[in-house]
Amino acid sequence: MFELHLHKRAIPYVCNLIFPNLDMTGKRLILPDVLKGVAVVLMIQVHITELFATEAFYNSMAGRISLFLGGVPAAPVFMAVMGYFIAKSGSGTMLLIMRGMKLIVYGFLLNIGLNLHLFYRILMGELALDPLPYLFGVDILFLAGLSIIVIASLRLAFRENLILWLLIMLITAFAASQFTSENIENTWRTYVLAYFYKATWWSYFPLIPWLAYPLAGYCLKLISYKYFNLEFSNRKLAITAFLILIPVLVFFPYGFIISTDLQAYYHHSITYFLWALLFIGLWAIVFYMLIIYLPENPVMKFLQWTGLNVTAFYVFQWLIIGNLATVVYKTVEPEFLFLWFACVLAASATLVWLWTNRKKWIKIFENH
Repeated sequence: MFELHLHKRAIPYVCNLIFPNLDMTGKRLILPDVLKGVAVVLMIQVHITELFATEAFYNSMAGRISLFLGGVPAAPVFMAVMGYFIAKSGSGTMLLIMRGMKLIVYGFLLNIGLNLHLFYRILMGELALDPLPYLFGVDILFLAGLSIIVIASLRLAFRENLILWLLIMLITAFAASQFTSENIENTWRTYVLAYFYKATWWSYFPLIPWLAYPLAGYCLKLISYKYFNLEFSNRKLAITAFLILIPVLVFFPYGFIISTDLQAYYHHSITYFLWALLFIGLWAIVFYMLIIYLPENPVMKFLQWTGLNVTAFYVFQWLIIGNLATVVYKTVEPEFLFLWFACVLAASATLVWLWTNRKKWIKIFENH
């Protein structure tokens, strides 16, 4: 059976669509852009592993490492960043709700674009697949849209009550383990519930437990505003990183197992959520220090540029990978995977460069 499980898609797309990474002086923050740039690159490699690589590589240790890198450093990081900027932005309730609704619409458009070739082959009778799970796949855009709507609504009641925000965050993370697996029925009810909690194979990022990550980012902003300044000396950051590193390493085998078991990852428990928060903190500190010590490094500059243009970059790489997947699905041998990665990365970067300079090209053609 041909199963094209497209998941973890549009992760960087979310934050860039919603909130510009600006500090209080109007200057663009570098760290969020770098983190988004890293996530895009990691997404390219994990998409290639999932859709292009042979089953032998996918199930190998190298394949599992690829899955891990496309897991906790990506979706949890972006959802937490998104939550932080929701709290930071001060946007009104209706504006947030409208943004959430737009993201849900964008989610459907992205699903269609990613699967155009697949839908064509189904229509031509080449593949005996139900197109609905691919059309209604619960990816990160749906999660982001629903999360923004929920947070905007909760803010009307919770205001800046940190205890209530922390409580709902923990309840959301805990709730996923309370839903037992049920038989998957091909009904409208199943498709609707998949967006909220139901463990279908196309429910990649249901609201429960994934809403907990933007709530965590929201809580971090409230904590930093009320109780302390988030600016630390390099020495304090190093000490903090070391203290976080200890539990991250102690529970790393557990985190690695969950991250590489996709069904467990999508519907993880509060234990994994708490470990992921520690990992996110460590991940952010590491890249913050790299930015300080390697500000002019070409790789860091490329990652920053990628994060700055994350929407276009992410869309282009997914359009390339998603539509090629039906042609080379799980047939690429390990020795050719890096070549595919390099080609997709280069092609995506080129298309992004052309897209971001489109006004210049239009003027050139108009003058001729």
